[in-house]
Amino acid sequence: MTTPLKLQGKIAVVTGASSGIGAGIAKGLAAAGATVIVNYVSSQGGADAVVASILAAGGKASAVQADMSKSADVVRLFEDVKARHGQLDVLVNNAGVAVFEMIDGMTEAAFHKQFNVNVLGYFLAIREAVKLFGDAGGSIINISSILSTDPYLASSVYAATKGAVDTMTFALARELGPRKIRVNSILPGHTNTPATDGNFAGELGVKLLAGTPLGRFGEPEDIAPVAVFLASDDAHWVTGESLRAAGGVRGVGY
Repeated sequence: MTTPLKLQGKIAVVTGASSGIGAGIAKGLAAAGATVIVNYVSSQGGADAVVASILAAGGKASAVQADMSKSADVVRLFEDVKARHGQLDVLVNNAGVAVFEMIDGMTEAAFHKQFNVNVLGYFLAIREAVKLFGDAGGSIINISSILSTDPYLASSVYAATKGAVDTMTFALARELGPRKIRVNSILPGHTNTPATDGNFAGELGVKLLAGTPLGRFGEPEDIAPVAVFLASDDAHWVTGESLRAAGGVRGVGY
């Protein structure tokens, strides 16, 4: 007896999905039956590779370029979704940037870039996405970080953006609940991605690994099933939550 795919017939947008956690989530949603729009800002090659991987596995996907920090780009992205699919069921806000710098070295430009992508970008995407959710509602999943509660040294601004994401998640869960739209966040821990390449090397990596009870760093494939759960009807009674996917890390891990 074949088990029905959890997201069969669903349309999902994953922002910042050309690599790393976003790519892993896009592949996971597609494997669960969703048609996935793979968003990218500059790496068309990466996005095309993710789409090709999904298609090769029998899934459905397409790539759409948009800078999620720019309102016109975000509007264009969701207009494209409406034109092609007529609806939306799942939004995964993942596009993000991180600048790790002590306060003396943090520039205003770096501050604004992180807030524009990590917070404003999520807000803009949600504002457009809710216009496409039908009477059955849908699921919004915001990718946060364990740094929202346990920041490293030199992560004050990035951690602040993720704290804002979690607060926005709670607030919008209340606001959108009457429309059957669930809003949750996932807090990944130390995860191997192109963006973290080299960050876990040397003494810091040893300390971080020692503070991870499951004894290894995460992979995008560890985060994807959590997103599939939150996107599916299995999570029909889950909203306003922040789910840690961090291998048991509590505190900064060192």
